[in-house]
Amino acid sequence: MSKLAEICARRRTDVAADKARRPLADLQAMAAAQPPARGFRRTLQAAGIGVIAEIKRASPSQGALFDSADAATTARAYAAAGARALSVLTETHYFGGRLQDLIDARAAVDIPLLRKDFVVDPYQIVEARAVGADAVLLIVASLGSELPVYLAAARDAGLDALVEVHDEAELEMAVRCGAETIGINNRNLKDLSIDLAVTERLMRHIPPGIVVVAESGIDSAADVDRMRRTGADALLIGSALMRGGDPGTALKALLAQPLAA
Repeated sequence: MSKLAEICARRRTDVAADKARRPLADLQAMAAAQPPARGFRRTLQAAGIGVIAEIKRASPSQGALFDSADAATTARAYAAAGARALSVLTETHYFGGRLQDLIDARAAVDIPLLRKDFVVDPYQIVEARAVGADAVLLIVASLGSELPVYLAAARDAGLDALVEVHDEAELEMAVRCGAETIGINNRNLKDLSIDLAVTERLMRHIPPGIVVVAESGIDSAADVDRMRRTGADALLIGSALMRGGDPGTALKALLAQPLAA
């Protein structure tokens, strides 16, 4: 079983318990009471390459990064350092996240928030909207032919969808299903290996009008510049910012590095 399949199986168990504890109708009522979502996709369309800074305490590939991180404090630090949007991990067992982190981040900042999780049930999309998310991650490798159902659920909830791909076949499916914001993951979710050339290769096949986010393995100013040169609109950066214990300062330092002409 791949790591992705393992995590998704665990999430299905978690979601079943969540449904028993909080019925979908309750979440729908909470979601309906939320103000309009902030434009995640629209924010990424601003001039210049933007950073989606991630609140992530741990990862399967690197273990603990900053396990005592406070979501609200980190969110404020990221926003002050220039993050265009935030990604908040809400998966507990492998990434040390929780739904409360998204709630706390929403209370702390006004910039758009992405719920970063392994979505295996439309329930999670309504849940994301109910607690103030502006976008959700949809992973083509896990959703497969069900992707259109989840894209429709995100639209119905008033959320943008960041549709994640890793190869040409997944990209073709995302485009065919109408994805407007695509994340190119440089990490292979089957074996957790990293290759920044994935973004360079797939960018050549992106149709005009799609907002593109380069994800994973972006650890230095040189990596930022390399991804910028692909034409990506934004970068999702987490581990490189969290592992030193001062995410806001790390982001500020990274953004202060001069880019090659």
